[in-house]
Amino acid sequence: MATPLLAFADQIQPRQAVQTGDKNVGSATRDDTPSLSGLIATLVPILLVAGIMLTIFLLLRNKLRRNYAPRTYVGSLREQERSPDLPSGLFNWISTFITIPDTYVLNHQSLDAYLLLRYLKIATTITFVGCLITWPVLFPVNITSHGEQKQLNLLSMSNISEKNRYYAHTGVAWIFFGFLFYMIAREHIFYVNLRQAYLLSPLYAHRMSSRTVLFTSVPEDFLNEAKLRKTFGKQVKNIWIASDCEKLQELVEERDKVAFKLEAAETKLIKLAGKGRLKSIKKGAVIDDRVRDDEDGESGSVASRWVDPKARPTHRLRFLIGKKVDTINWCRSELERLIPEIDALQATERAHEGKLICSVFIEFYTQTEAQAAYQSLAHHEALHMAPRFIGVDPEQVIWENLSINWASRVVRNIVTITLVSLLIIFWSIPVGFVGIISNIDALIQKAPWLEWLHKIPTVIFGVIQGLLPAVLLSVLMALLPIVLRLMAKKSGAPSLAAIELRTQNFYFAFQVIQVFLVTTVTSAASAVGAQIANDPSSATSLLASNLPHAANFFLSYIIVQGLTLSAAMMAQIVAVVIFRLLGKFLDNTPRKMYKRFSTLKSLGWGTVFPIYTNLTVIALSYSIIAPLVLGFATIGLYLMYLANRYNLLFVFNTNIDTKGLVYPRALQQTTVGAYISILCVIGLFAIKTAIGPLILMIVLLIVVILFHVSLNSAMGPLLLYLPKSLQADEDALLAMEDAYDGDDSLPKNGTQVTTAVQSHEPGTSPTSTGKGLPAAPHQKPNMLVKWLKPDKFTDYHTLRRLVPRGFAEINYDPIMERDAYYHPAIASPTPLLWIPRDLMGISRQECRHTSRVIPMTDEDANFDEQNRLVWNEEKARPPIWKEKIYY
Repeated sequence: MATPLLAFADQIQPRQAVQTGDKNVGSATRDDTPSLSGLIATLVPILLVAGIMLTIFLLLRNKLRRNYAPRTYVGSLREQERSPDLPSGLFNWISTFITIPDTYVLNHQSLDAYLLLRYLKIATTITFVGCLITWPVLFPVNITSHGEQKQLNLLSMSNISEKNRYYAHTGVAWIFFGFLFYMIAREHIFYVNLRQAYLLSPLYAHRMSSRTVLFTSVPEDFLNEAKLRKTFGKQVKNIWIASDCEKLQELVEERDKVAFKLEAAETKLIKLAGKGRLKSIKKGAVIDDRVRDDEDGESGSVASRWVDPKARPTHRLRFLIGKKVDTINWCRSELERLIPEIDALQATERAHEGKLICSVFIEFYTQTEAQAAYQSLAHHEALHMAPRFIGVDPEQVIWENLSINWASRVVRNIVTITLVSLLIIFWSIPVGFVGIISNIDALIQKAPWLEWLHKIPTVIFGVIQGLLPAVLLSVLMALLPIVLRLMAKKSGAPSLAAIELRTQNFYFAFQVIQVFLVTTVTSAASAVGAQIANDPSSATSLLASNLPHAANFFLSYIIVQGLTLSAAMMAQIVAVVIFRLLGKFLDNTPRKMYKRFSTLKSLGWGTVFPIYTNLTVIALSYSIIAPLVLGFATIGLYLMYLANRYNLLFVFNTNIDTKGLVYPRALQQTTVGAYISILCVIGLFAIKTAIGPLILMIVLLIVVILFHVSLNSAMGPLLLYLPKSLQADEDALLAMEDAYDGDDSLPKNGTQVTTAVQSHEPGTSPTSTGKGLPAAPHQKPNMLVKWLKPDKFTDYHTLRRLVPRGFAEINYDPIMERDAYYHPAIASPTPLLWIPRDLMGISRQECRHTSRVIPMTDEDANFDEQNRLVWNEEKARPPIWKEKIYY
């Protein structure tokens, strides 16, 4: 999502380095006296680009609903998951959009999606309050200090010439960072209560994943169902011992590959016949379109009227040199061989007769019993039957990682963390190479032997120097999240949620070190490491002396990120073009058309949160030294909040559920900005020998560390476990909910936003089914009282009223429950093939013959009079549609 623009912002860095002759790869040289006119010069083109993107969005929003508002009508979503339609005018939708509360995302999307919006709101609030605290005090103090700085540098600490004035910065730092850490603590309390309210509610507590614990690194002698039941008692309902399904998985993948190849060949055969029919019509032939039910006829006999046997779909068994075979006949014979073999192996695996591996899923009868097992020490030996995981959706399990034992997991952790650390440290090398390409002229001046490059045609030389660096940098930035997720997977993470959480740590470290710190110290990461290694005591002063002079770059950076990124998220130009082009040229079967139509974009939490967290860290780092950055960060973060809000309400879907754990991790990472700021101010005071302010800042650092450690110690267990003390309260709330008759305000698809949704209060959930909870057990407070007492006004009993009870029926049929935590290859059914119906009766005959081997249907898709493939988008639930299972 943010990769191209982030790459554009980063590209400024190496190009400037080469132009100024900086020998440090990846350095960013800046004007020491940034001017207001220069800032405006940066702002104007960015505003122009953002304006163009927003105009595109406004013009196409109603014409391309599938791209700009799919959540309002796409049939792959349940009725209660959809968002209400917005007015169709150019601007009149804005007021309606604003009235929809963020809790609508909470109730119709996921906890993670809601908490992303909350993080952006909290970050915006922190930077805005930072402006109110710092600007009235520090701007006058900095401007009137009679320093040697000019223009925008007058507003920064670099203009201070009198040591006593540093007391103002010290006092503001105490107030602002005190406010910051109070907000962090307050949000931890809010998250813990919201998490408990959601996970204890019937919507989640009745799910199979909430009652199932995954144990990894299980000793071989415990891979026995009887022994596990004896260990965990009568509370155990089901046990799935993971097995090595490599051979079965290969067969299932081969079966599906052959099946879909058959599906594509059948569709191609019908299209070829339709093409022949159209040619006959153009020549004036009279066509008899009466459908021939030639059920007993030879396979392909109906199609042979329009398609020559030599023109039927064929392929080679080996690339280029293999024997050419009829695709349809070959696929049928292969499936006749594969399907019985797979069925036999699946039965063997269900009987636990395969090779077992060291992971076990244990389902308990209740969530409370599952939590007790999750929180207990399962084995007497270190690292055995650990780590444990609860709430793992079987569709998100990384099955290949379940065979990793404890020793291998330790080694993998060490290796992956080392590799990621090296990648982050030396990332400046490939980026620096791209920067060199961006200014070949300067390179030729220093290396005359490259003079031959000037002999290249001017057009090609311009492409190499202008377009190629931007493309290469975009590719590098696009590859980075892929590599980081691969490292998280190779470390042994057992689920997609665990991968996202680890990727969040990796990507945040990259953002802070490469995007922020390396740029700030104007040297490559390797050069910084060498300097600090040679003189560790210079680390703080090195960072501190560069922070004030880097403000100009980061003002521009935040402008680019805030305006262009938010506008690009709304316009989605690249996504729209790719969707339309790929759909036109690649979707040659009804299945491919349906999947492209019904699959909504999703966010990778591990690479989304760190982008916004890093912007907040940058703003906090400059809050005392150059507080002007706080103002730009406030605007930028709020624009990103609005763009994400629209997309989460109307465009994106959530595929990975971390139960909101990305949020407290983002809050913890935000504190890095406070520590950087405090350490750099301490470094500046030490350089200026301002003893009084220096001592006060050191005391502030100690206080902040002690508070932070205490906060983590208190909140740590509550982020992972559910307390027993709330179970009785939950039972009482359920009884109250059954007795209380609330309002039924479920917005229907195709209607405008209802009043209940616009004024959604706890106790009147927009997804209620007529039953709800009465108002919270306290009077509605004013904003200040609510902010000062989060333990009372955002407690469990209050936030529990946000959770919808009638959102979905949590029921499982016996087969679904039996196969839930088996390897997907064990539970994988033979796929249903889907081909389009035609006027010639070919699809009817092909379905009859193919269904003797594998199920096939021609419902809800057809070739029209122009031989174009279409499917029933209005019905939106074709034969291959499967209802979402809430595991």
